[in-house]
Amino acid sequence: MDESGIKKQNWDVKETELFLDILKELDMKKCLDGRKVRNNKLFKVAHRRMTAAGYHRSVDQLKFRWKLLKSAYYKCKREPDSPAPTKIQGWWRYEKTMVSIMESRHPQLVGAGVNSDRRDDVTEDSDGDASEPRWPRACPDHAAQTLGLIIKMDPEMDSQLKIGFIGAGNMAFGIAKGILSGNVLPVNVKVSAPSSRNLGRFQELGIAVTHSNVEVVSGSDVVFVAVKPHLVPPVLNEISRHVTDRHIIVSVAAGVTLTTLEELLPENSVVIRLMPNLPCMVLEGALLFSRGTHAKLEDGALLRSLLHRCGLVEEGPEAWIDIHTGLSGSGVAFVYLFAEALAEGAVKMGMPSALAHSIASQTVLGAGRLLRESGKHPAQLRSEVCTPGGTTIYGLHTLEQGGVRATTMSAVEAATERARELGQKSAAGSRK
Repeated sequence: MDESGIKKQNWDVKETELFLDILKELDMKKCLDGRKVRNNKLFKVAHRRMTAAGYHRSVDQLKFRWKLLKSAYYKCKREPDSPAPTKIQGWWRYEKTMVSIMESRHPQLVGAGVNSDRRDDVTEDSDGDASEPRWPRACPDHAAQTLGLIIKMDPEMDSQLKIGFIGAGNMAFGIAKGILSGNVLPVNVKVSAPSSRNLGRFQELGIAVTHSNVEVVSGSDVVFVAVKPHLVPPVLNEISRHVTDRHIIVSVAAGVTLTTLEELLPENSVVIRLMPNLPCMVLEGALLFSRGTHAKLEDGALLRSLLHRCGLVEEGPEAWIDIHTGLSGSGVAFVYLFAEALAEGAVKMGMPSALAHSIASQTVLGAGRLLRESGKHPAQLRSEVCTPGGTTIYGLHTLEQGGVRATTMSAVEAATERARELGQKSAAGSRK
């Protein structure tokens, strides 16, 4: 353990063994069924125990780690004569524990093959409500495709990947910080921008900088295109002939569709559309991505493993990207406006401005963390704050009189529609 008391962030053997031991105990003694990846109750308990042991992972990261290990288990059952799964570093160490978890309470699974895992896509969550399948649905070859990723989740998982950024704005910087806080080394990252204005902060992180987009693409495996939407066509036209089948092109340009990106790049290019938000700058972002026609499950899994330190990372259909823009991309500004109004209310009542803004920011931060970590519906937490005839219910009544709920919903709707309009303009412009 280092001086801060926080253990290293990459998955090492001890951390994985502890995680599996916790799942085994919960599965055997609490009958929470750890095989079902969507069982939030089990993973929240595991999260608390992992945190107490000094390993700081999110619930989603624990779920993702488990799903990769489980895929390897099914791989072994489907191909028992294959020597690879039991000898590859990252699986054989945990085989005994995995088998004990999977088979002691579920002996019917022995030899059942990888298709047994398909039942886990739709499960009962901790409160008994039927859960919708996580996007995308798993396909029969998912285990084979993700087996190799188990190695990448161990130490040095991404250390040899070459990462490039075209564009040096806030989104690129936030993503770069997140990637470097994982296992990617600064020497394996390069950033390009036409001016040197924003390159200094990347250099402070040990990242190489250049003014050549082609240089970035030629030396990278994963390329983040982080430029303004109207610059995407000329940038992709410039780099197109240097994009090969080894590249994963990740666009973070708002409104630029996967179809547009694929039209501007060589045939069969692997393209992923990613929409982050500003809190990526402090590794508390909300990121949603959608895979293009030729991007496989393992490409999405690789991107998720690269970005997991940036915040919450989810995958969904492209139709959700514009909604995410309205909800989380623009929603950050909505939260800032509300925080400003909170502080100004306190100033009106006599509190010094600096103190009011400090308390308002902490209030927003604390409320957000409690909402995320409790797993409760916002309405439930809101009702827990209210007492009959108390201060909060009087304040909420005033907010409702001002139409705060309807206005906020309309704001998300307006931002979403604008994102769709930008996408249509981008598509039309790329065809000219």
